[in-house]
Amino acid sequence: MEKEEVLRVIDCDVHNQFRTGKDLFPYLEETWKSQAVLRGGGLPYATPIGNKRKDANPPSGLPVGADPEYMIQQLIEPYNMDYALLCSDGIIAVSAFADADYAAALCRAYNDYQIAEWLSYSPKFKGFLCVATQDPLQAAKEIDRIGPHPDIVGVSIVGGSRMPYGQRFFHPIYEACQRNDLPLVIHPGAEGSGIFNPPTAVGYVSNYLEWHTCLPQTYMAHLVSFVCEGVFEKFPNFKLVLSEGGVSWLPPLLWRLDKNFKALRSSNPWLKRMPSEYVRDHIFMTTQPIEEPDNPKHLAMMFEMFDAENMLLFSSDYPHWDFDDPMKILKQLPVEKRKKILSENARTLFKLA
Repeated sequence: MEKEEVLRVIDCDVHNQFRTGKDLFPYLEETWKSQAVLRGGGLPYATPIGNKRKDANPPSGLPVGADPEYMIQQLIEPYNMDYALLCSDGIIAVSAFADADYAAALCRAYNDYQIAEWLSYSPKFKGFLCVATQDPLQAAKEIDRIGPHPDIVGVSIVGGSRMPYGQRFFHPIYEACQRNDLPLVIHPGAEGSGIFNPPTAVGYVSNYLEWHTCLPQTYMAHLVSFVCEGVFEKFPNFKLVLSEGGVSWLPPLLWRLDKNFKALRSSNPWLKRMPSEYVRDHIFMTTQPIEEPDNPKHLAMMFEMFDAENMLLFSSDYPHWDFDDPMKILKQLPVEKRKKILSENARTLFKLA
């Protein structure tokens, strides 16, 4: 029996955690330390089964996801990972704060902390720098400050927002991403909290199951906004990653958008191509949580409806409860397509050796 080829993996969504609530204090300006003690975070919707894998507790006694050595032993080495791209849970809701200066200060502290305590630990770790969206000019300044670091491979913001991300209010962020040759990664986690709009088009849902299921609504709205507001015409080298929002909703959305554009293109005269063409050239999506229909052939059919093999990036979501094993998902695809999704697309996008 022929031995199955061992495929290399680049994990595009790994959640490192803080050891304590004061991990950022050594990197936080004195002005904000006292406020950091008093202000709380927290997400509006929490999974009733716990957010972390029950087998991911480090022997060191540190919180799940807070021990880089154990992450290497449990995640990186067993799954043949060349790189783990870090996106911390502890900073994900920062754009929900009403105080834009406080949010920006937390981002600066986190970015310095990540470089000093995670990215320097192992060459296997690469990071997304975090910016707050309340003040795009401050965010752009932070991208210019941290973006040139060789272990920073992208810019991370959260899906929750007060307006669709294509609107020109946010354009300084995208200009800075293009200037520093860094993709923007949108990750869910705080929709419906703080100053953000409700997490669905009809308002607030009652529990985590509804919230988690409806996340594609957020991505649909942002994606249509990016295209129709002309972001990809204005910033032709800008790349966007939609993380952890599913993938099967994309083809029917693009069918609808292309059809409507043909009749209504006068409302967006700056667009020179069909909307689906911009998406094909500028958008990437992560696999986790991949939809899993009862009939695997249905997912394969969906992949044929868009450029899945070139647009998808593998993500495990480690150490969360819905972790995806790279050795088990997408087994129905030909090996060359699996190679692209498991590592090669990310290697090209994030310019990894």
